[in-house]
Amino acid sequence: MSAPIIKICGVSTPDILDHVIAQGADMVGFVHFAKSPRHLPFNEIANLVSRAGDRIETAILLVDPDNDTVAAAADTGVHWLQLHGSENKMRTADIRERSGLRIIKALPVGDEKDIRFAPTFRTVSDRLILDAKPPKDATRPGGLGKTFDWTLLEGLDRSLPFMLSGGLTIDNVSQAVRTVRPFGLDISSGVEREKGVKDAGLITAFMSRAREAAADGN
Repeated sequence: MSAPIIKICGVSTPDILDHVIAQGADMVGFVHFAKSPRHLPFNEIANLVSRAGDRIETAILLVDPDNDTVAAAADTGVHWLQLHGSENKMRTADIRERSGLRIIKALPVGDEKDIRFAPTFRTVSDRLILDAKPPKDATRPGGLGKTFDWTLLEGLDRSLPFMLSGGLTIDNVSQAVRTVRPFGLDISSGVEREKGVKDAGLITAFMSRAREAAADGN
């Protein structure tokens, strides 16, 4: 099987950025959302994007951004915008047009209805992230370190370019690659030694195990 593309999200320091690139990740994500422990202001993101150059594709995670925020994100020189809020199809298409950037739309998954809903974003986004649905009292979107029932994906159109997220770790990534066979993997908290602090060793191990699982699946 083809190795999934790998995106390390929530990177916030130059040393971890350089390590992610050295390990051969396909994408790196920066978070601009004040409630996140990985939040960075746009000037710091711009510095990291500049440091990355053309060595890796870069993305900024935004949550229900207004037009000024979209413009400021695009001005950083980033390649992708990742929309992680409640943006509907119309708003997603509008952000893609305004920014001129490729769009990753993150969708929460809790049941079969969510899986049937996912393909409706195919025409307004370039990739999807399927993430665990947060608990009702959560203050942030995303899986928050929890997985969802991967068997829900069995009926998903496999031509859909989706990235699996939510609760991925070095301990379950091999199973995820072999059973889900996603187009890509998106990980953040699963490669942290404490909340918001990335661990180089965990990043290396995660990427190695993902690739080994894909190779074993051929």
